[in-house]
Amino acid sequence: MKTKQITKNTDNQVILKAYSKLLRQSRTIITGDDSKIIKKAFRISLEAHKNMRRKSGEPYILHPISVAQICVSEIGLGTTAIIAALLHDVVEDTDITLEYIKKEFGERVAKICDGLTKISGILSPGSSIQSENFRKMLLTLVDDVRVILIKLADRLHNMRTLDSMSRSAQLKNSSETIFIYSPLAHRLGLYSIKSELDDLYLKYTDNINYKKVSKNLKDTKIKRDKFIRSFIRPIKKKLKSFELDFKVIGRPKSIFSIYSKMKKQNKSFEEIYDLFAIRIILNSDISEEKTQCWQAYSCVTDCYQPNPDRLKDWISTPKTNGYESLHTTVMSSKGKWVEVQIRSKRMDEIAEKGFAAHWKYKEKIKGGSQFEDWISSIRDLISQKNYSPQEFLDDFKGNLYNEEVFVFTPNGDLKTLPQNSTVIDFAFSIHSELGSKCTGAKIDDKLVPINHQLKSGDQVNVITSTNQKPSEDWLKKVVTSKAKSAIKNNINRQRKNLSSQGKDLIKRKFKQLKLEFDENVSKVSSYFQYKSIIEFYYDIAKGSFNLKRLKEYLDHVKNVSNKSKNKIIEIEIDRSSTIRKSDINKDKLIEFEGKKDDIEYSLSKCCKPIPGDDIYGFITVNEGIKVHRTNCKNSPELLSKYAYRILKANWYTKSNIELITSLSIEGTDRVGVIDDITKIISSQLKVNMKSINVDLKDGIFKGEIQLFVSDTLQLSKLIKKLQKVPNVNNVTRLDL
Repeated sequence: MKTKQITKNTDNQVILKAYSKLLRQSRTIITGDDSKIIKKAFRISLEAHKNMRRKSGEPYILHPISVAQICVSEIGLGTTAIIAALLHDVVEDTDITLEYIKKEFGERVAKICDGLTKISGILSPGSSIQSENFRKMLLTLVDDVRVILIKLADRLHNMRTLDSMSRSAQLKNSSETIFIYSPLAHRLGLYSIKSELDDLYLKYTDNINYKKVSKNLKDTKIKRDKFIRSFIRPIKKKLKSFELDFKVIGRPKSIFSIYSKMKKQNKSFEEIYDLFAIRIILNSDISEEKTQCWQAYSCVTDCYQPNPDRLKDWISTPKTNGYESLHTTVMSSKGKWVEVQIRSKRMDEIAEKGFAAHWKYKEKIKGGSQFEDWISSIRDLISQKNYSPQEFLDDFKGNLYNEEVFVFTPNGDLKTLPQNSTVIDFAFSIHSELGSKCTGAKIDDKLVPINHQLKSGDQVNVITSTNQKPSEDWLKKVVTSKAKSAIKNNINRQRKNLSSQGKDLIKRKFKQLKLEFDENVSKVSSYFQYKSIIEFYYDIAKGSFNLKRLKEYLDHVKNVSNKSKNKIIEIEIDRSSTIRKSDINKDKLIEFEGKKDDIEYSLSKCCKPIPGDDIYGFITVNEGIKVHRTNCKNSPELLSKYAYRILKANWYTKSNIELITSLSIEGTDRVGVIDDITKIISSQLKVNMKSINVDLKDGIFKGEIQLFVSDTLQLSKLIKKLQKVPNVNNVTRLDL
């Protein structure tokens, strides 16, 4: 009893300390009346969660308090968001209802809490719970963006406290984060939160590389700081000569972005030059900030030579999420390229706190409608009723594009579209009717087809025809959700009309054959393996199904009738692919949690896992269980969209199997270098090679080696040995 009392007292102290911190952080934005209602929300949440604990063992109430703290200090939200954050889990996890919240705190708070409450109950087979949850949340986004901002705060705190969760929960949460929540944070301009979410994803899916990059950043910090001080000294002097009010900071890039660059460019940490960015923040009046930013740019380029291809002007044309900044890359006196970002204090606040800060300055600046345009496009997407949850999630994710192109209408109006947008995307962005009739376009008086990809600066004049109709192949030629949605709706209308014609045709045919239509049409459709009668009607109208084939069905019925001698026989066709046991299974290489040892599986070809890799099993539709690495390029989508088809998997500790993996190797040519490489592999380490393919061009060789290894430890030893070979510059594992 005494121990319980001590624990309770300790809990109370921790809770009170966290709540007091929240009030301190909120001091500048809340009034006396606000603090009373926040206190009321806190007490209700505390009482509702009083017997609940998180996986870490701490009182559950600390989670909603932490979410509220993130909303205030890291996003810049106010009283309504604090109240909603404190109450965001009570409807889902306790007996408190939305009606009660509405009565106590008003309709706005209740609506936000409703948007944050997950769907409960059983969904239809094959649907994704995460997709449904996300769609529900977005329904409220179009009415109040705070729903998404609080959800991002909730996700950030969950990722920060993921250590106490099971391995499968870590993988699921991390994959959802990189697949949806990180791009969403980027789309809302929350770059600090996006960077942290990316880093935490890498930490829990590829901890080895996360630690390597983190350690390298820590080890090079002193040297890096010295370089930054030296680099900014002449810039500061020049800025002062213009009498500008400024501060200059040097910030390291995120661990995730550095590692992604290493992987993409196939380079080591030491070879990545832009590990950090220099940021110049000007304390300017809104009326003078653009002029002063260009003055600062002039100061930078007076000190260092700029790369003309790396100037990005998001001040004249801000990003759709409101991001404004000048980016340039200059050559330092040490021979290194350095990225310099130039922005005002207002622009910096928008870059750090995204939409919340953008809203704060909305009345002071002209325009500012781009974000509202994006919200409008999401509203259009949500209104589509013919989307499955997966299609909805995929198309929404298509809206979270990182890069944009800026194109013009014939009248000179600016349109912002995702990178890789085509003429059809542009046409549908103006009007669905224009898109449906589009046959091509004129760009700079040059005729281009409907799938022509647009680039910034293009002035697009759409050409139409009354005979034109969207077809299914158009879906492969567009990237915007607005275009996809309009095309699907148009195709569905066409299908509906054709299906009606097909139904009339088969009805007449049945009448000729003296067959009862209602009794037989579904049986005929099923016999010819159609998933639905509508598809059957559609193929009849298109001419894809010849009505003469009905004779096959009639012969089949006759044969069955003769064989059965008036007995009823049910014929079941198993169309699933039969998978034979591989040799791998016999050697007990992998075990799946909660499954028998003789379960059928195969190793995925996309990432080629080997013992020592962190792995999981994915139940496919017709290829059995596929084993993937957790850091496979396909894992974020599989783990986030199909969590219900994931099996926890582990390697058996003892196995004599050798599996194929691939290495990329490159360096400068010399006589005997390839011979040295093959000797280390075959003679020194006794590793069997399957193939080696080397290409030599202009004194540089690049090769790919496929070899048989027993585990990641053996592979790591081999890579280290090969990296020491003279003239070899880089050795990396492929298959990611």
